[in-house]
Amino acid sequence: MKLQAFDIAQAASATSIVFDALRQAIINGDLAEGEHLRQDEIARAFNISRIPVREALVKLEQHGLVSTQRFKGAVVSALSPAEADEIFAFRALLEPEVIRRAVPRLSPEMLASARACCDAFAGADDPMLWGDLNRRFHATLYEASALPYHMEVLNNAMDRVDRYLRAQLLLSNGMERANREHRAILAACAAGDAESAAELTRRHILDARDSLIRHLGG
Repeated sequence: MKLQAFDIAQAASATSIVFDALRQAIINGDLAEGEHLRQDEIARAFNISRIPVREALVKLEQHGLVSTQRFKGAVVSALSPAEADEIFAFRALLEPEVIRRAVPRLSPEMLASARACCDAFAGADDPMLWGDLNRRFHATLYEASALPYHMEVLNNAMDRVDRYLRAQLLLSNGMERANREHRAILAACAAGDAESAAELTRRHILDARDSLIRHLGG
């Protein structure tokens, strides 16, 4: 099992630390879909009992990253074209409203940070960085919305599809399209045009959905 582990026997919240480590490994693709997550092996890696591991796996299942299978236990969840379609349709409803609320509140410093993220995304040649930079770009703009619950829900949705989006960007040569769409969204935000930013965000999400579903074979 490819998983970065460390001794957390004295940690205050072993469950949270195991959850975060497994979540990141799944998002990054270090743990492949269908891979069996053995509680004993994970507990030994972190030098803890099975109880916080079991609690972390339950939390991961609630986030859609892990599923429990008969006779196998916890495995890394796979994503079907139908699930991808539903998640992206949900994002296309929610994210335009978030950025619409954010645009009037964006400061020059926030716009500069978003531009730096956009530049870093465009210049990155390591596929492992693309997902993080993409999320950072959008989150930097959305932060001004002051909608923390919306952001929490969106982060959960992105966790579910992130590893597939990384693969899709690599295999479909989607970086050029994503970068072009990021630039357009950023320009609308800088111009204070909330409606254009919202519509461009909606199209951006739906374009990514269509490309991902083709990648998944839907």
